[in-house]
Amino acid sequence: MTEHAQALSNLPEDETARLIQAARDALTDGMVERLAVTGSNALEVLDRLNDETTREAIHTALDRLTELHRVGALNTLFDFVALLHTARSASTDNIVDRLFAFFEQMVNTLGSDNLSRFAEGATRAMEDAVRQTAEAEPKGGVLSTLSLLSKPDSQKSLMFLLSLGNNLQERCCD
Repeated sequence: MTEHAQALSNLPEDETARLIQAARDALTDGMVERLAVTGSNALEVLDRLNDETTREAIHTALDRLTELHRVGALNTLFDFVALLHTARSASTDNIVDRLFAFFEQMVNTLGSDNLSRFAEGATRAMEDAVRQTAEAEPKGGVLSTLSLLSKPDSQKSLMFLLSLGNNLQERCCD
């Protein structure tokens, strides 16, 4: 009976031995190999953390990640990355060709002679207006303003500005 009692004993050494035996019996050669590779990779990563530059980089990245989370920008960052990924995934050759055609048309439109002449004329008109108003001596008071409004040039200028505003509103708000 002592022999039988000794075999069923619950001593920690026997439990440990049984646990090790159960692990040996349960693990296949492939599992042991994968565990060894995984352990090796984990130790390699831990070894790289001993490098001062790598450690500083990880600390900086963690600090910045924490800061982004604290201010609520982390979700925005991930949303932006998801948007970029979606745009990249959705971009087909046809879409890219159409975008390049659109940009080419815009460049051609912006580089046209008519637009160039308009921009040059508008620039000269503004420069002249700045020079003329800088040279003019303002006369204060309501009567001076009313006198200025009675001049045909002032009335034409005001009519032009009102007409320009109305036309811009019609074309932009339709």
